[in-house]
Amino acid sequence: MQIQLPNNKYLLIAALLSIVAAVLHIAIIIGGPDWYRFFGAGEAMAKMAEAGELQPTLITIGIATILFSWGFYALSAAGRAPRLPLIRTALIVITTIYLLRGLSVLFIAPFNIEFQSSFWIWSSAICTFYGLAYAIGTWQQWPYLSKKG
Repeated sequence: MQIQLPNNKYLLIAALLSIVAAVLHIAIIIGGPDWYRFFGAGEAMAKMAEAGELQPTLITIGIATILFSWGFYALSAAGRAPRLPLIRTALIVITTIYLLRGLSVLFIAPFNIEFQSSFWIWSSAICTFYGLAYAIGTWQQWPYLSKKG
């Protein structure tokens, strides 16, 4: 018998955010070098893309794949997709990565001017928001995620 998980708006928001980020990464590949620059991938990635090298595409597809899987884990935890293995562990890891990425700028920026740019500040704020959505949703759903079903 399948256990019905309660709706969890935070995990649904987290899923949407991760999936939107994944789609944006795919759009960056399509958009080309100027998009790599605009979204802060760095001049080296943009120049490799201009030269037709495969590395920027592979890295960006890898990131998009990870983000899609994170979105799917959030959907699973919210009961909107089939239950995935190690769901509680995955949600903790995903939450931790988003929060560490988001909050790391607070500790690095005072010592490295590159991390004081608007890209790092905005992307860190976005990652922190994502991490909070995962954290709150996971905390609320935790008791239900331990049940087999």
